[in-house]
Amino acid sequence: MQTSFTETQLADPAIARSNRILRSCVHCGFCTATCPTYQVLGDELDSPRGRIYLIKDMLESGRPADEKTVKHIDRCLSCLACMTTCPSGVHYMHLVDHAREHIEKTYRRPFMDRAIRWTLAKVLPYPGRFRLALLGAKLARPFAGLLPETLGAMVRFAPARVPPVSRLDDPQVFPAEGPRRARVALLTGCAQRALDTGINTATIRLLTRLGVEVVIARGMGCCGALTHHMGKTDDSHAQAARNIRAWMAEKRGAGLDAVVINTSGCGTTVKDYGHMFAGSDLAADAAEVAALARDVTELVAQLGLEGQAPRLRVAYHAACSLQHGQKVTAAPKALLKAAGFEVVEPADAHLCCGSAGTYNLMQPKISAELKARKLATLEATGPQVIAAGNIGCMMQLRSGTGIPVVHTAELLDWATGGPCPNGLEAFDTAAAAAHQMRPVG
Repeated sequence: MQTSFTETQLADPAIARSNRILRSCVHCGFCTATCPTYQVLGDELDSPRGRIYLIKDMLESGRPADEKTVKHIDRCLSCLACMTTCPSGVHYMHLVDHAREHIEKTYRRPFMDRAIRWTLAKVLPYPGRFRLALLGAKLARPFAGLLPETLGAMVRFAPARVPPVSRLDDPQVFPAEGPRRARVALLTGCAQRALDTGINTATIRLLTRLGVEVVIARGMGCCGALTHHMGKTDDSHAQAARNIRAWMAEKRGAGLDAVVINTSGCGTTVKDYGHMFAGSDLAADAAEVAALARDVTELVAQLGLEGQAPRLRVAYHAACSLQHGQKVTAAPKALLKAAGFEVVEPADAHLCCGSAGTYNLMQPKISAELKARKLATLEATGPQVIAAGNIGCMMQLRSGTGIPVVHTAELLDWATGGPCPNGLEAFDTAAAAAHQMRPVG
């Protein structure tokens, strides 16, 4: 693609990077075949190719974003299926992130839109605030139909049960069982700590059982993904910087072999810290943290696992941030099979479920259509349980099916001696007792 940025514009590193990305696009249109919003809406401007043209025009002009461009960029899920499909290696993720930052800085959204985005940015990354919001949403659920579309979606998102606070998410160290094979920091997440505390608990049990010392680093918090994808760069970089400092303090102290992440949406962002902080004072540390980042299934696959799981039929849902953002595709399925589960995959496994961070709250109609399509393909496999590696996907799928939806790490924990995950009690033939964890330090 030809571009016409001025030399002055290209002096900006962000513009220079976007220029290189734009020039790598050859207009082939392969991306339209795997774009969920193009499949649902059928509008070229709601495909990656169409959005690339809009972003090019917006950035080249140097003018504030207009309503048309904002509408189509807002409709993008950032599922990154286009990057998996693209034969030219167009780095769409960095391009659309730059576009969102430009929109946030130059476009005046309607009041309600601004208020909702501000609220999400100030609530979701903070587990305590988010927990209170979930409790409030439960009270408001009977009136969801009377609320504006986006507010109604936010109220309906709240789970029927908000789990109690888990003290295992507090800063501490969990010793390895037997000889120590590795020492890792675990990102406990933000929304996950309010929505499903069992995921971190199962992850800690699983890793310590495999000989890993697990650290919950002091000073760690939200990875910055949520605000990053809303274009709120100052917020996202401040959140990410806290994590970088917290993990590097651990690495320089007792050492770290990896930063383990069990929410794939967070993992994609942490692995991109090197790009986010390029040219800054934190550039070297950010790149080092990004190099240490591992999805939990990547680390477990490296360590090796054998299990004795009940013979359950597990439909594996590949989260977009894991399969497209991190290119982790084989490890989760191979581990589930090694643990003893029968693993099946749905048709069109590459397509998004419609969760996409806050997308199901901000674009509820498109999200609902994608959810229905995804659940139809998952349920067609006849599963007894659905496994996923991202809390957003799990909440999205749970809201539309009676089939239990659990985290991959919970199933692996169960198969190697941990307790039965919630919702699978009927299959708990082994009646495994909960593995006792003793924090130290």
